[in-house]
Amino acid sequence: MMHWIMDASAVGSEIATVEVEGIPFPKEITVSNSLSLLAHGVTDIEIHFLQIKFNAIGVYLDKDNILGHLENWKSRTAEELVKDDSFFQGLVSAPVEKLLRIVVIKEMKGSQYGVQLESSVRDRLVSVDKYDDEEEEALEKVTEFFQSKYFKPNSIITFHFPATPGIAEISFVTQGKSEAKLTVENSNVAGMIQKWYLGGGSAASPTTVRSLADQLAALL
Repeated sequence: MMHWIMDASAVGSEIATVEVEGIPFPKEITVSNSLSLLAHGVTDIEIHFLQIKFNAIGVYLDKDNILGHLENWKSRTAEELVKDDSFFQGLVSAPVEKLLRIVVIKEMKGSQYGVQLESSVRDRLVSVDKYDDEEEEALEKVTEFFQSKYFKPNSIITFHFPATPGIAEISFVTQGKSEAKLTVENSNVAGMIQKWYLGGGSAASPTTVRSLADQLAALL
């Protein structure tokens, strides 16, 4: 569930936000360009008929540029897009600035998150025969980055993918600690981190994939 709210925290200005699972996400974030919040969702698991939500997710894209790279899917319905992994491959491979903002709902050890990311990215790379020493080394650095972190509720993990493909900039912010940053310069690992969240049927968050299909179908 989401609705629009206004945050008057900035003196003399108001920042439009979208509430996802009670967590405010800015409607726009500026890194190199102004990126629009185009989709949202959660990562969750169902145990004994109980839905446990771990993280809320916001997907920010350079809206004007991304649409130009998705012309092949013009006039497709959301139902068609959500089942089309080639569409999400087109989204991931497009040389357009993207940002994923992950906000913690249920506290957990950063090492747990790091192991999930490592396992998923490694399996994806192995399946396409792109897991060599360089990828292993880059992925180990990502796992080590999260190893010492503790994911309190409202902690924020950010994955920024510049328009030039091949890089992932990761940051982690939690209450009482300074921001921690890591740059991944291995293009195969950076691409598969994108796929972990944006990869269609194999992505970590079906609700985020559904939201992307809904929003991009409307814009295309």
